[in-house]
Amino acid sequence: MIGGLAKYVTLVAALLLAAPASALASEEGGSGMPQLKIESFAPQLFWLAIILILFFLAMRALALPRIGAALEARRQKIEDDLGKATQHSEEADAAQAAYESALADATANAQALHREAAEAISAHATERRAAVVSRLADDTKAAEARIAAAKEPVIANLQDIAIEVVQVAAVKLAGIKVSKTEAAAAVAAASKEAQG
Repeated sequence: MIGGLAKYVTLVAALLLAAPASALASEEGGSGMPQLKIESFAPQLFWLAIILILFFLAMRALALPRIGAALEARRQKIEDDLGKATQHSEEADAAQAAYESALADATANAQALHREAAEAISAHATERRAAVVSRLADDTKAAEARIAAAKEPVIANLQDIAIEVVQVAAVKLAGIKVSKTEAAAAVAAASKEAQG
């Protein structure tokens, strides 16, 4: 249909352009340019109007549908691109949400593992500390028992030495001979004074 209309418009345009040329050929002795003659303005304006109307109809029939189709195709492509962009944006948002969720889960798991490890280390340290304290307490009791066992003969031996020293000192200082019982009583009284 468009091809037939184009042929029709071309034929009409050719006839319209040939008509002024044939009118000029029939004039005799006309000098100058016919488009500048005032008496030929009305037919020229008439043919100009006809040609512009035909040109408008040709543009309307041929060019405007193509331009409209191109604009519609462009609008459709833009809408498709916007739809794809929206879809990709939603997918990116979903991926980011999944990433943040996985990161939060990993952080929670890491904190739980850290807490469990800290509790296990603390419990192990407490057990070891209790074992060391118990062993030290046992060692201290054993050492105190050994010291007490070693102290009794030394103290007994010291009392014997102190009694002898008192006897010797009494003889040398005062010239008195003191019995072992009296010297032991004097040593016991001096020991009570020193402790009290």
